[in-house]
Formats: sequence, structure tokens, C-alpha cells
Amino acid sequence: MYRIRFHGRGGQGIKTAGRILGSAFFLAGFEVQDAPRYGAERRGAPLFAYVRADRRPIWERGIIRRPDLVAVADDTLVSLPAAGVLAGVAPPTVLLLGSSTPAAVWRERLRPPGLLLTLPLGEVWEPATLRFVGATLAGAAARLVGVIPREALERALREELAGLGPEVVEENLARALSAYDLLAEHAGCVTEGPELTAEDYERPHWVDLAPEEADLAAPAIHAPATSEAVPTGLWRTLRPVVDRSRCRRCAWICSTLCPDGTIGVDAQGFPVIDYRHCKGCLVCASSCPAHAIQVMPERQAAGE
Repeated sequence: MYRIRFHGRGGQGIKTAGRILGSAFFLAGFEVQDAPRYGAERRGAPLFAYVRADRRPIWERGIIRRPDLVAVADDTLVSLPAAGVLAGVAPPTVLLLGSSTPAAVWRERLRPPGLLLTLPLGEVWEPATLRFVGATLAGAAARLVGVIPREALERALREELAGLGPEVVEENLARALSAYDLLAEHAGCVTEGPELTAEDYERPHWVDLAPEEADLAAPAIHAPATSEAVPTGLWRTLRPVVDRSRCRRCAWICSTLCPDGTIGVDAQGFPVIDYRHCKGCLVCASSCPAHAIQVMPERQAAGE
């Protein structure tokens, strides 16, 4: 079975990439499963989509933890723990980065266990046309698996994007086929992974949540401005923690970039995080110029 993960940010067409590649696999005679995964986040937040394809019925479900191909639209996600780009990468895994930085530099930085390729941005798309990134990555992935004909890719893209109008379809198609041709020498480098059993997966780490103390739970809102009463911090699995010894007290940066406005400033100028409402998106940790915001698993942080 082929197991493929696409990583990117909201607005870069990662969900679309999965749909296009899934349809192309189907047209090539495969059984297919594709789905995106993201939360209630804003445009620009990390997300991923996955595709499974096999000649036999697919019984696996859930996140792909042992990918055969990881295709990344935005190379800034590689260093972001919450994005999970390198999760499950093993010697058979092919890592494809959408990056203008040479592959040799990335190999030196990451020391990946398997093949690493880059898709130079300047040769395929321009920064001003990021809405075409998803289709471009789908074209590259279709070439790397080596079992999807060019005609199947073209038909899949036209069917998936038909509602966007002929001009948008043709622009996406041109970029997808450009990536397909650009990676011709690597066709077939992505191989099918072995069949996995349930025993091969780690047991999930459960978080016990107390039941609501109410006779009846219902979505009834009787007054405005009630969002403060909703403890959205319960969604968090990773917690940002401020290291005051390293903090430069430039709290205007993290507090401004926090999408939920959960970072305030104390009397000494240090940032203070409202953990009752912080969802753990970790935008503050990735944007802190002093690297003073550490990331801790929620269970560990709560214990300390």
C-alpha cells in the first residue's frame, strides 16, 4: 500500500492536493482513501492531508504514522514540532520539500534516513501564486510513485477543480504537469510500504476529561460575550512555557501574533499566557526571536 502525507499551511491547497492525488490513483485502478486533518484554525496554520492507495480493499484508518512519501509545501514547517513533518520518517520514506534551498543543504541539516528531494520554487511556482501549490505537489507526488499515468493526473485535476473555472484549471494543470515532468528521473522512487497490523501501532495516550456537572448538556447560549466562559485550553496537547531567564520582554510580538489573544503582559513586561483559553497552536513559540518559549507535552507541564 502507498501511504502519502502532504504538509502545508491553511490556504496552500493541501486538502486539494490530497483530493487530486487520490482521484489520480483511482483513475489508475487503485482503491483509495484520502482525508485532510486540521482544527478550527486560521489561514496559515499548519495542517496535513493523507492518501492511501492499494490494489486491494483498504482497511486501515486514521493518521498515517509510517509514510512512504512526505510532501511538504512550506519548508518553514520542518522545524515546527507541532507540524509533525518528520514524524514516522524511516529509511524507505521519501521526503519532498517545496524549497528553493538546495537538497544538499537540507540533507546536511536534517540527516534524513532516506531519500530527500526538493522542488525548487522558482522553477515551478512563484511566491505570488501560492494557491497553485497544492496541485503542483500532487503532480510531483504522482510522478514519484511511478504508477500514475500523465493522463490520469490531468483528468483527476480537471474533475476536482472544475468548479473553479477554466482559467484556474489550466493554470493549476500547467504547474502540476511541470512538476510531473521535472521529477521524471525520480519516477518510481516511492515504493509501497508493507502491510501493517494493529499490533504494530502504539497505544494512544488517553487524556481523561471529567464529565460536565450539569443535569442536561445542550448548546444553549442566552447571552452575548460568553466565549470567555468556554475553557478552550482543554483542547491543548502541547503547552507553551515562557522561560523568563531568556525572555527579552518583547511581548508585543507573541501577544500580537497569538490568534486567540491569550497572551497578556505583566507589570514587569513579561508575557503571561492564559492557559484556560490557550489552544496550543504554538505560534508564539515559533515566532519568539529569543527562543524563550519552550514547548512541553501538556501532561508533563501539568505535572510540574
